[in-house]
Amino acid sequence: MIAVRSVPQVLDKARQQVTPVLRAAVATLAPEIRPAAEYHLGWAEADGRPATADRGKCVRPALALLSAQAVGADGSVSLPGGAAVELVHNFSLLHDDVIDGDDERRHRPTVWAIFGIGRAIITGDALLALAHRMVLDVPGGPGRAAARSLADATMAMITGQADDMAFETRADVAVDHCLAMEAAKTGAILACASSIGAILAGAPAPTVKALSDFGMHLGLAFQAVDDVLGIWGDPARTGKPTWSDLRQHKKTLPITAALATADGHAGELSSLLATAELSEVEVARAAGLIEAYGGRELTLAEARHQLSAALAALERAPLDPTAALELAQVARFVADREH
Repeated sequence: MIAVRSVPQVLDKARQQVTPVLRAAVATLAPEIRPAAEYHLGWAEADGRPATADRGKCVRPALALLSAQAVGADGSVSLPGGAAVELVHNFSLLHDDVIDGDDERRHRPTVWAIFGIGRAIITGDALLALAHRMVLDVPGGPGRAAARSLADATMAMITGQADDMAFETRADVAVDHCLAMEAAKTGAILACASSIGAILAGAPAPTVKALSDFGMHLGLAFQAVDDVLGIWGDPARTGKPTWSDLRQHKKTLPITAALATADGHAGELSSLLATAELSEVEVARAAGLIEAYGGRELTLAEARHQLSAALAALERAPLDPTAALELAQVARFVADREH
């Protein structure tokens, strides 16, 4: 009988293994940058005292560890990659908070709200540089391949973020445009996380591709659920106000799907989405119309579809059965956050 750990056990183990690697990397930052990084990562309060804050779920390092184990390697081979992906993820969060003007993350003030916009930007830049140095320090072909994978994923993520910002002022964003943006913005970095351990273990290309595809589909499932939470999420759980994506004029999947489904009847919704400053009544009306036109249910259906595709990708490669089952469990956990 295969002994499969629970998702909390998988995530806790990943945190235990990757945190010392992350702490050692962050300790090399300049004194002017390190406090903001440690605050953002949940290790310290703004005044430097040790923190007990929510440090995130550690999903990306867990995927990296499992991808190494899935190809028969010890999970420790993945640690530089798992830590690097986590640093890139946090670089993006630091910058996203500035771009979106969000003053709260994980129920704490964001870095820019405490340390200022300039400090938040350079702290993100520093985490990005650290991430790429970590994989470049891995010797040999696997290290170079991992560095290329991380660089490609980072560039895709930045491109997706640029598209996301551009969509805010466009009225012609279709579902396909939104899915392509989300594949770049979210899918690419999860594809990297899900395959970088296998890359560092020297796994064959078809196996790496299957794990990468798993991560890409998982990223799309994750983002679809995130899009639902961005409109209808409970602020007590998300740390963001209800309807936050509508207030920011995002063109997320529920919105583009609703507009496509409403077809010739979407005039009121289109008008509301084009309003510069939505009142509470208007934003509530827009959310209601999106749900009435099927945007919420279509997005959740897309999440289920992408999850199924992710699980199917795991079946394309000869993976360690225990690691494959744990990857599948993590995927279901990620795609079920609306509950």
